[in-house]
Parts: sequence; C-alpha cells; structure tokens
Amino acid sequence: MGIYELLPGDVVHLGIGDQVPADGLFISGFSLLVNAASLTGESEPIPVNGDNPFLLSGTKVQDGFGRMLVTSVGMRTQWGKLAAALGEAGDDETPLQVKLNGVADVIGRIGLFFAALTFLVLISQKLQQGPFMSWTGDDALEVLNYFAIAVTIVVVAVPEGLPLAVTLSLAFAMKKMMNDRALVRRLSACETMGSATCICSDKTGTLTTNRMTVVKVFVCGGVKQVGSPEEARRARSEIPKPTMEALLQAIFSNTSGEVVLNKEGGGFEILGSPTEASLLSFAMSLGGELLSEKLVKVEPFNSTKKTMGVVIELPGGGFRAHRKGAAEMVLASCDRVVDPAGDSVPLDDGTRRRLERAIESFSDDALRTLCMAYREVDGGFCVEDRIPEEGYTCIGIVGIKDPVRPGVKNSVAVCRSAGITVRMITGDNVNTARAIAEECGILTEDGVVIEGPDFRRKTEEELLELVPKLQVLARSSPLDKLTLVRHLRSACKQVVAVTGDGTNDAPALREADIGLAMGVCGTEVAKESSDVIIMDDNFSTIVNVVKWGRSVYVNIQKFVQFQLTVNVVALIVNFSSACLTGEAPLTAVQLLWVNMIMDTLGALALATEPPRDELLKRAPVGRNGSFISNAMWRNIAGQSLYQFIVIWFLQAEGKELFQLSGPHADLTLNTLIFNTFIFCQIFNEVSSRDMEKIDVLAGLLDNSVFVGVLSCTVVFQIVIVQFLGDFASTTPLDLQQWIACVLIGFLGMPVAAAVKFIPPDFVEAALHRRRR
Repeated sequence: MGIYELLPGDVVHLGIGDQVPADGLFISGFSLLVNAASLTGESEPIPVNGDNPFLLSGTKVQDGFGRMLVTSVGMRTQWGKLAAALGEAGDDETPLQVKLNGVADVIGRIGLFFAALTFLVLISQKLQQGPFMSWTGDDALEVLNYFAIAVTIVVVAVPEGLPLAVTLSLAFAMKKMMNDRALVRRLSACETMGSATCICSDKTGTLTTNRMTVVKVFVCGGVKQVGSPEEARRARSEIPKPTMEALLQAIFSNTSGEVVLNKEGGGFEILGSPTEASLLSFAMSLGGELLSEKLVKVEPFNSTKKTMGVVIELPGGGFRAHRKGAAEMVLASCDRVVDPAGDSVPLDDGTRRRLERAIESFSDDALRTLCMAYREVDGGFCVEDRIPEEGYTCIGIVGIKDPVRPGVKNSVAVCRSAGITVRMITGDNVNTARAIAEECGILTEDGVVIEGPDFRRKTEEELLELVPKLQVLARSSPLDKLTLVRHLRSACKQVVAVTGDGTNDAPALREADIGLAMGVCGTEVAKESSDVIIMDDNFSTIVNVVKWGRSVYVNIQKFVQFQLTVNVVALIVNFSSACLTGEAPLTAVQLLWVNMIMDTLGALALATEPPRDELLKRAPVGRNGSFISNAMWRNIAGQSLYQFIVIWFLQAEGKELFQLSGPHADLTLNTLIFNTFIFCQIFNEVSSRDMEKIDVLAGLLDNSVFVGVLSCTVVFQIVIVQFLGDFASTTPLDLQQWIACVLIGFLGMPVAAAVKFIPPDFVEAALHRRRR
C-alpha cells in the first residue's frame, strides 16, 4: 500500500534502506539504527529501542529491522510541522530598511517645507513690487523661475540617491563576499548581517568538521594523541609491534565498515557509519593494511549488549575472537591487559582503575569511547558455536570526536569582541555540547546550558529571564531552534542570524533576520530557506560576512552624512537668501548638478569603500539603534556651519574680496559661490570616508572607484563653469579665482578633522539638555 494511505494505529515493518513513512513508536525489532541526518543534521545514527522508541518520518533505517506503530501522519508529523513552519512568512523589511524609511521620510518632509516656504517668500516679495494684474510676461517667467527653484529644492532634498547607494553598496559587497566563500541569495542580507547581535549556530558541520576522528588512544598503559598524521606516526613508533598488530587486526576484522580501493586515483574510500569510518581511517593512518584473515563468525552490534564481535581464523592456524563496543561493557569482560612491553598480563585492580579513569577523562573531553579486546579460542571453533563473552585481553581504548574546525575559537572571540553573542544549538547530549562549547569559547562563566525538554517546559516569563543568558541548547528538537529565534526577535528585540544544515533548521533559517546555510553538508531545503550560503561550511566565513555587513551599514551611513550636509547647506542658503535678497544664489540647473554629485556620484564613491578590521571592534547597532549616530550629527553640524559661513561671507563680501565690478559682477560672484560650494562638497566627500578618524586619506588610492568619481566630478565642474555659461548661468573664471575656490573647499577638511576632536557624547548631552 502507498504511504499516503497510512493511518494512526497501523503497524509498519521497517528494514535496512527503508525510509520511515510517518511518525511512530517502536514495537519490536533488533539492532534498529536510524539515520536522521536529513531531519536533524546530525550524522551519527540513532539507536531505536525500548528506551528510545520514537521514529520520525523522513529518516532512514541504516541497520537492523523492526516494527513501528504509526501515531501521526501528514501535516501532523514532525516533517509536516516543519513544512507548515516554512510557510509562515517572516518580517520582510530588514532593520536598515526600517531606519532608512524613517530618515527618507523626515528629509523629504523638511525639503517640502523649505521649498514651499521659499516659494511663498519669493512670491510675497514679488507682490510687494506691484499688483498681480500689472505683471508682464517677464514677471510671469520670473514667477515660473521661483517655482522651478522650489521644485529643485524638493529634488535636492528628497534622498532619491539612497536606494542607489544601498543597492551599489550591497552589490559591491555581494561580489566581494563571493571571494570569501559566501554566496548571497538575498541582496539585503549583506547589510542585515552587519546589525546582527546574536548568532544561533548549529554544532555539527559548522563548529565541528562533521567527520568523526580518533583523537586519543589509551594503549600500553598510557594516553597517546593521534588526532593529526604527525601524532599518529609518532604513536606508531612508540607502540610495540605485537600490540600494533593486535590493534590493527581488531579494527580491520571487527567492523561493519569497508575500505574500497580507488584504482583510478590510487587512494582509498571508507564506507560505513561515522564511528566505523573514523576507526578505519585511524588504522590506515597507522600504516595498517586490509584484512587477510578469514572471518568465521560475525556478531553484529547489539544495542542491548552495546558490543559487536567476530571470530577469525589465523593464517598459522587457530582462532581468535575480537570484541569491540562501549568501553565499560567490553572492559567488564576482560581479565587481562596489554602492558607497556606489549605482553598480555593479568588485569589487576590498579590497572582497571587506571583504565576507568581514562574512560572518564575521555568522556569529560566529549569523546565517544570504544574499547577493543581479543582472546585466543582454544579447541577449535565452528559457526554454530557462540562467541566467547569472557576472558578477553584489553588492547586499548580509543576516544572519538567530531573535531572543532580550525579557527572557530578565534572567530567566536572576534564575535564576542564585536558585541555578538554566539549560541550553540545541537541535538547532541548535554555533556558533549558543553565540552564543545567550552572548547569553542562559546560557554562563559555566567552562561546557561539547558536541554530541549527543560527548555520546552519554560513559561514565557521564565524564557524572558533565561534566554538572554542561554548559550547552549542541547538535545533540541527540530522546532526548539525556531522557538528560540522567535523569542530572541520578538521579546529580546535582537537581530538574529541562524546557521544550519539540516531540514530541521529550515524554519529557523527563514524566520531569522538572516539565515546562513552550509553549502557542503547542507540539505537543499536548508539552502532554499537561507539568505546566504556558506560555501566552505566554516564558521570563520561567517565572521567575514559580519565584517562585510557592517561595512555596508557604515558606507550607507557615510553617504547619508554626506547627503545631509549638502541638504542642510543648500536648503538654508537658498531659503535665507530668498528671504533677504529676493533671489537664490544657486539656480535650478546648478542645484540639479549638486544633486547629481550628492546622489549618484556620491553614492558610487562612498558605497564602494572596502571593510576595515576596526569594524569588528564596535558594538552592533541592533534593531532599535539609531541610524544617524551622534558622531554623524557632530560632523554634519560642523561641516554645515563652515560651508554656510563661507557662502554667506562670499555673498556679503565677495565682490570686494575678488574686486569684482561692472555689469557681470553679480554673475561672476554667483559663479564663484557655486564653484566654491561644489569644491566644499568634493573635499567633504573625502572627509566622509571615516566618521571618527582624523586620517581620511589612508587607503584612498587603493579605491579606484572613489578616485575616479572625484576626478570625473572635477572635470565636469570645469566644463560647466568654463564652457556651459548660458545653460548653467555661469561665467568663466580666471586661475586665481579657481585657486581661491579650491582652497576654500580644501579648508573644509581641517575643519572636519577639528570637529572630530569633539566627543560624540557631548552632542548627545547637548541634545538632552535642550530637550529638558
């Protein structure tokens, strides 16, 4: 019958290779091992028996057989709940989009207000010159020019360059992140990562290599490190030859894995469970060769005895039994042990206690312990005979772990210095999770470790107190990560990044502000639900994503600072001049050119600034942080004040300063004001490269886009002033006047540097006193 016809209460027979069709309970069976990697992301198979009777749909039977009572089908299964959670839409707007919408709205309203006020002032002054009915065609054209100035003020004020700056910065970061092994699937994810305050990371495959490895072995009375090829070669030279032969024989003969030679490549491939593969790989690193002895009888792994055994026929005659399994179980069947000389000696109480302490030490280091033993079978052996269960000689104890990826500890430390909390969520037991978290540097003294069942029993009030301190969530169910992410976003108001590789991670990846899926070991469902795919499955790559995200955020801040400075000066100068003199010093065409510099070219220059390592030493902005910082307000105020004073001084004293006279004096003065204003913006653009540091020229020549934009701006400005007089309402200037304009603009850089000596907190204190 088809799986779609299953109903709760049905009994399903499961065998090796079957996919579990529904959620259910184990009824009976033998050595049933289930691979739940597609659901949980954990590579180690799960034994299903009376102590752990739960079977989940979508998992696969790797070994043994059994019968299952169906309890849930369809959308009521764990797989169905995950699919339903994937269909729930999250918040589409990123934290930066929310902030930029507010900034753009305020700027637009201010621009509209000043434009309307400027137009009304100009019209009222025109009405004072004569009644409306007496206006001629020239008067009507003058009013039309007033309206054009008002519209231009609106055009200048409305930040239409913001989307361009954001898109350019995101596209530039996206391209560069590809070189850092991060594939961006959603463009806005680049900047969202810069605001992240929390990273909820999976353990297997992200923090660890997802490859079980033998790292320690207790043999001949001592512990030897064998995690690297160099350590394995050193251990081989230290272990006596008879002991080495027995150890290799125990591994190659008593295994459910297989070593397959690759005839084309000349290497070998190891097949089997992660634990068996780690043992076989360890034996190959010791120089072991494939099995040549004949297998007489095999007793597969028994979940009750937690051991497996074989009997082999030796080449010189006779039989030998090998036993492998849980260290405590195998050690209990041993009455002898291999001593430092490689001889089999009686196992006394002192040596037994030493072996037990080694097992405890390995367990404390989050190692999976296996003990290997052998015994000679006297009197012959046939297939019908039972494999002996007593009288074994202990060869040694191996410690197996999923090693932490190189560089993870440093990356976690960088995240902590950047103000980002890293939380580990895993399906492993609490002891393993705690040990890995301590090794990675995730678990601190005040951190909390909790298991999934306890986490699910917490009330909302208890979660509010627990979650900020939570650093490790062990034995988590597929939906625990989703619950944690939702609580962090809604109750704690944090910007959450989630890493994952399994199908169970998909809902959390989609719910998070930014989902980071693993590209190598990740499932297709996880990748489709993510915003960024980490191509090398390395946590260190996530730190690079954070750095690029913060670079995008800061670059957009630089652009907004630059744009607001131009806005403030242009609006105040035109408005005040219109009120006092009846005309605006900057014409519509000139304001449009200013708008071109401010929006398009400014966005292109400032949005392509590369990231700096100092970005990871700052605290994250978060969800409720202010987009326009105190440092930005300080820089805007200082630069706007300087430019406003310069423009007004030129309007009042410009003719006398430059000794202008004759019918073209006003046109020349306005051209000088326009030219000075443009060069103020050019040098202000350079000053905006860093909002806090004095040295803004560092790395300037390395950014070819920035240099190219400044060069184009200067060339176009020369063309407009010298050759487009009628169109732009300008007149050609002589060399001295050009030098004066450039010098006045350049003086804005020392002013910007001096302003940066004012602490940003001083601005906040001043604003607070004003509000009071």
